[in-house]
Amino acid sequence: MNEVRPTVLIVDDQELIRTGFRLILTARGIDVIGEAADGAQAVEAAQRLRPDVVLMDIRMPVMDGLEATRRILELLPDCRVLMLTTFDLDRYVYAALRLGASGFLLKDVTADHLAGAVRLVGTGDALLAPSITRRLVERFAAQDEPAKAPQPTGEALAPLTPREREVLALMGRGRSNAELAADLFLSEATVKTHVARIFAKLALRDRAQAVVVAYETGLVTPGDK
Repeated sequence: MNEVRPTVLIVDDQELIRTGFRLILTARGIDVIGEAADGAQAVEAAQRLRPDVVLMDIRMPVMDGLEATRRILELLPDCRVLMLTTFDLDRYVYAALRLGASGFLLKDVTADHLAGAVRLVGTGDALLAPSITRRLVERFAAQDEPAKAPQPTGEALAPLTPREREVLALMGRGRSNAELAADLFLSEATVKTHVARIFAKLALRDRAQAVVVAYETGLVTPGDK
């Protein structure tokens, strides 16, 4: 089986972090095709280089990582963005997940975890420890844009079958595919089919956005187990 070797753009306003990540990734056979020191540079570099994965700092001068992520994903829908942050329960990470980021990494990530994360999202998956993502969304979903009412569950989730709603609700509660299979007495292959159909029907990029949708439609509420 061939090892996944996605191309990577590193975006951070600290040169030392960019250099360290580049050395880690290239030593593990991952091709770093560019660097950028702010969000504006990141958008230009992404459009020119078309990386598979962007490692994106959140707080940067000129243009922050959120706006850069929004612009890059509009230009390159197949690109994957991993946010870099200093602490896991970060409201800006939640905002980035809403925009379509595929997960987040702490800046003190180990070398092997960094390389593994880049390879994972390079395959089209989302980098999410479900329990951490659930805590992140629970903490900020109700606070984010409080003046904007959530989309009614029936309207937003109308394309889904009852079984697909059940699967989405369990994803929102942090269940992995293996746990979904056990909870619903289904094979993992069947679960993966349901998940793929949910993504297609709701135009979701990956599991990260699925968790956000589950909360923002009210299908799952904070504290649900």
